[in-house]
Amino acid sequence: MFPHEEASEIRKRYKPYAIKGDMDSIRTDVLDYYRGLGTKIIDESQDQDTTDLNKCVTYIRDSLNSEHPNLCILVTGALGGRFDHEMGNINVICCFPSMRIILLSDDSLIQLLPSKHHHKIHIQSLVEGPHCGLIPIGTVAGRTSTTGLQWNLDNTEMRFGGLVSTSNIVKENIVTVQSDSDLLWTISIKKD
Repeated sequence: MFPHEEASEIRKRYKPYAIKGDMDSIRTDVLDYYRGLGTKIIDESQDQDTTDLNKCVTYIRDSLNSEHPNLCILVTGALGGRFDHEMGNINVICCFPSMRIILLSDDSLIQLLPSKHHHKIHIQSLVEGPHCGLIPIGTVAGRTSTTGLQWNLDNTEMRFGGLVSTSNIVKENIVTVQSDSDLLWTISIKKD
């Protein structure tokens, strides 16, 4: 994320409060480095039924309770690797539908749009777009309507094995989405 900066300077600036997970993918020297800085280490190696991201989101949710109603969790490096890991990360955002969690890669971001809300997405056109998509997750989206896209949906059914709204284009500064099912919203990230 910071290609023109020394890794040691970045580490000093962004010390994590806690590292939580099953510790199977962290190098011992990295763990020791952060432990030496006072980072809290929470070993959950006995739990192999949830992903490290799930463990971390649970920790954040349980630590903050309702103190931060507008909390947004930005997960960097969540996309672009192994497909099973990407799907695991998408599953995590579906497990916490009341929390705003954004999965970010160099190329795009993904967030869950729960069916319980009328969504008004403010497009930051200097850094994102124009390519976007709406993808039903887990079930058929019987009726989805949008505004602000090149190919808007009007009470349109979407499903895997049928129509999904991929390769759409943002045309307005605000995109609205209403659906009877949870959807994934994805939008491209602009590069320098």
